[in-house]
Amino acid sequence: MMKRLNDALYCEALKVMHSKIVWITILAFLIVPFVGGFFMLILKDPEAARSYGLIGAKAQLTMGTADWISYFEFLAQAVSIGGLFIFGFVSSWVFGREHSDRTVKDLLALPISRAHIVGAKFITIFLWCILLSAIVLTIGLWVGEMAALPGWSRELVSQGCEMFAICSILTIALSSPVAFFACIGRGYLAPLGFVVFTLVLANIIAVTGYGEFFPWAVPALYSQIGGEGNALPGSISYILVVLTSFAGLIGTFCWWRYADHS
Repeated sequence: MMKRLNDALYCEALKVMHSKIVWITILAFLIVPFVGGFFMLILKDPEAARSYGLIGAKAQLTMGTADWISYFEFLAQAVSIGGLFIFGFVSSWVFGREHSDRTVKDLLALPISRAHIVGAKFITIFLWCILLSAIVLTIGLWVGEMAALPGWSRELVSQGCEMFAICSILTIALSSPVAFFACIGRGYLAPLGFVVFTLVLANIIAVTGYGEFFPWAVPALYSQIGGEGNALPGSISYILVVLTSFAGLIGTFCWWRYADHS
């Protein structure tokens, strides 16, 4: 059983390594720490910030003050919001490309069970997204150090990294329904449309004050995007994220098991 899964993983790894999509997602996500560092540099010099006009005002509104606390909050918020799109794009590519490239029949012809194929794809998505998050956090720490942000301490860095890691895991977990829509849509358009829809809906529901009950708004609320008053009150939000993730996983497995692939 493990040999079949390893074979499927090897197949997925070859597809990823021979694709430019990996580098595109890395470059797209690397914008986050550099933009955060840019805003921090603006905030460190109020006179220069005023010369930037609206840019300086926007930085003050979004970032708060130029210190490590605000910088970690920015990184967590970015992975919570931008991650919904980037991680969703990864899921849509891993599952949707088989239909767009018309290779799904070739994949099903392999002496590997469909469950192993789907499992390998989800493992690939998870490792890919974890790699993206790790790169952003590592570069983010370097950018913060280069910007000479005040307030550095081991305890603060530990808390900041923990918040970033939890936001990343929550956001990655929400990418499984995207895989399901990539399957039923047999391509990229349906899953990407679903990603955009959930992003817009998450913002609307969060503004109304019910974001804790909408899974796609939970990572952003955990990152304290609305301030301390928006902290998640209980475990129901995390349970909803887990249930949503499992629903996407089960739905995808069932589609590959029972759908007509002719």
